[in-house]
Amino acid sequence: MNFGIPKEVRAHEYRVGLTPATVDSLVRAGHKVFVETNAGKHAGFKNEDYQAMGAQVVYTPQEAYGRADVVVKVGRPAEAEYQYFNPQQVIFSFLHLAVASPDLLNALQNQKITALGYETIETEDGTLPVMITTSEIAGRLAPAIAGGLLSSVHGGRGILVAGVPGTPPAAVVILGAGVLGFHAARAFHNLGAQVIMLDVDFRALQRIDSMLGGKVTTMFANPHNIAKTVAFADVLVCTAATPGGKAPILVTREMVKKMQRRAVILDLAINSGGNVETSRPTELGDPSYIEEEVIHYCVPNVPSRVARTGSHSLSNAILPYLLEMGRLGIAEAFKALPDLKRGVNTFEGKLAHPLIAAALGKKVEAKI
Repeated sequence: MNFGIPKEVRAHEYRVGLTPATVDSLVRAGHKVFVETNAGKHAGFKNEDYQAMGAQVVYTPQEAYGRADVVVKVGRPAEAEYQYFNPQQVIFSFLHLAVASPDLLNALQNQKITALGYETIETEDGTLPVMITTSEIAGRLAPAIAGGLLSSVHGGRGILVAGVPGTPPAAVVILGAGVLGFHAARAFHNLGAQVIMLDVDFRALQRIDSMLGGKVTTMFANPHNIAKTVAFADVLVCTAATPGGKAPILVTREMVKKMQRRAVILDLAINSGGNVETSRPTELGDPSYIEEEVIHYCVPNVPSRVARTGSHSLSNAILPYLLEMGRLGIAEAFKALPDLKRGVNTFEGKLAHPLIAAALGKKVEAKI
């Protein structure tokens, strides 16, 4: 099977679809890999690194797409890339179709593309094996991001996350007790912050309490508790999302108005639409803005801040799926790997994911 790795074209997306190490695994399994020149540059991988692993470097996106049975990307395809789609091709990337421009779905349908979204690959027990990797990174980066935005230099409240003897630490409220929420909670707690976590899943709160030794306060995420905790938060971290669907709005504009002046919101659910009514997507080059006197940070691709780590982590997560697709073929891989099958957003151009269809007000068109 032929795999293509185009260079990412979205602003400030510094990761690459596959690292040289994962390319080596595909080549050893008998597959061909075509890498667009300088695709790995911002993640610290040279063309020569890929060539040493048996990949062929190509010099245009047309070739990276045109020679591939499966295109492996990070960010969802941009409008400039639609022209490179080949009929019946497979595209493997983050997609978030529920909040993407309708033009992307139209392009996938017109070219009869089978599109697999990393964010919708889901095991029987509800685990998201690819999203885990990005969530771990985003959660661990959260204190560094929030700490910078809280500083007086950046117009923040001038609060040290850890506090000092005689002066309390930052109050951090986290909405969502999933993987991202856990890693954010642990990272903030380890710095010395006061951490409060809310979720509607009582078992998830019990798990957090056990894993963190009861050192993080947990609360049920009803509207009253959310409003109460958001009002005194120095940092609000939002992580609640539904695979394939739109993220729920949990924090209204009225709640934001009652927050501490120049508190910080990290809406890390923004790639699914965000949990805060006042959130809108930003970019790493200009990541924050102030609304209702509260600092908002709403970057969809936070792991791109550490592009080398992010690329390794993502590649490691998707490699087993790519190897099985190459060994069995696409259709048989879907039969053998139900979690991969759940990740199909469009199958030969037809809408295939029920949550995405529901979010878009459409019907499922394909049964796999």
